[in-house]
Amino acid sequence: MAIRDIIFIPDPRLRQVCDPVTSDEFDDALQTLIDDMFETMYHAPGVGLAANQIGITKSLAVIDVVGSEQPADQYVIINPKIIDSKGEVGMSAGCLSVPHQMIGTVKRAEWVKVAALDRFGNPIELEGDGLFGHCLQHEIDHLNGIVFVDRLSTLKRERMLAKIGKLDRLITKQSTQDSQ
Repeated sequence: MAIRDIIFIPDPRLRQVCDPVTSDEFDDALQTLIDDMFETMYHAPGVGLAANQIGITKSLAVIDVVGSEQPADQYVIINPKIIDSKGEVGMSAGCLSVPHQMIGTVKRAEWVKVAALDRFGNPIELEGDGLFGHCLQHEIDHLNGIVFVDRLSTLKRERMLAKIGKLDRLITKQSTQDSQ
């Protein structure tokens, strides 16, 4: 297993709709990728990671909202689709691809039902609410080229992106001064 580099906005790969994983791709290389994604997610640390967050535009995400690193708490969703949802709830959200641990409140379905394939290509259905339901929706958004900042109001999104830019400039300036 290996820890992969996580890419950050505005990297264009985060805006691409991911390609489906085909039946001939369920091989050792895919299993290694899944293991690497879990290791990367835990190292970050996070509760979910989509393949395009490590620069691979395949419709694949991993989730562990418990953080136990135990197989019983790990979910792999390949080619996922939301097939049912109910209600709406606002929940605090962050993202491993949004630098400086920025968070914002995002409205999502209160409960979702997702159809996907597991890590071996078997069809599965998952239902979730609370953090798990939110995470399912967040990772599926990633696979559709949507980052959580896109779900913020225009004003909140612009403020967050401006703050990220300001922090990046300060860090760059500090790094330059430190190297002199």
